[in-house]
Amino acid sequence: MTASPVATSAAGEGDARQQYAALPYRFHDGVEILLISSRETKRWVLPKGWPMKSRKPHAAAAREAMEEAGLVGKMDKQSVGSYHYHKRLKNGATVVCRVEVFPMQVAKERKSWPEKDQRTRRWFPLHEAADAVAEPELGDVIKTFEGHLALKRAQPKRKAAKA
Repeated sequence: MTASPVATSAAGEGDARQQYAALPYRFHDGVEILLISSRETKRWVLPKGWPMKSRKPHAAAAREAMEEAGLVGKMDKQSVGSYHYHKRLKNGATVVCRVEVFPMQVAKERKSWPEKDQRTRRWFPLHEAADAVAEPELGDVIKTFEGHLALKRAQPKRKAAKA
């Protein structure tokens, strides 16, 4: 039995399969976002994947960023939003996925990584990245990320609690 596409409205969200993505960014003449090409359609996407046993969502997103884009960096533990897309499975079925997005301040871009020969990676100015992705909800997450960064930078640093 093959699955048919499901609407991506909030009402259909309960049927969506969960994934986690990294939103790789750096400060370079403003905020830049790194996007990678998808393997099949070559559209611009974020590194993302399925939940991993014994890994928290932000850690799973970090792992995907390393495997799919060769990125290492500091992950936020809080999501900045989510988006939906239709994923084609190996058996040809299509499922709706809800992708929770976790910012990653990139510290290092590896020269070699597991999916290097399958994908292209490219830095985009933030608003160009929002326009480059095919999923409108993802574009919205990217656009609102700048505001998230401004709030984060305005907050005073918390001191670690003494034991």
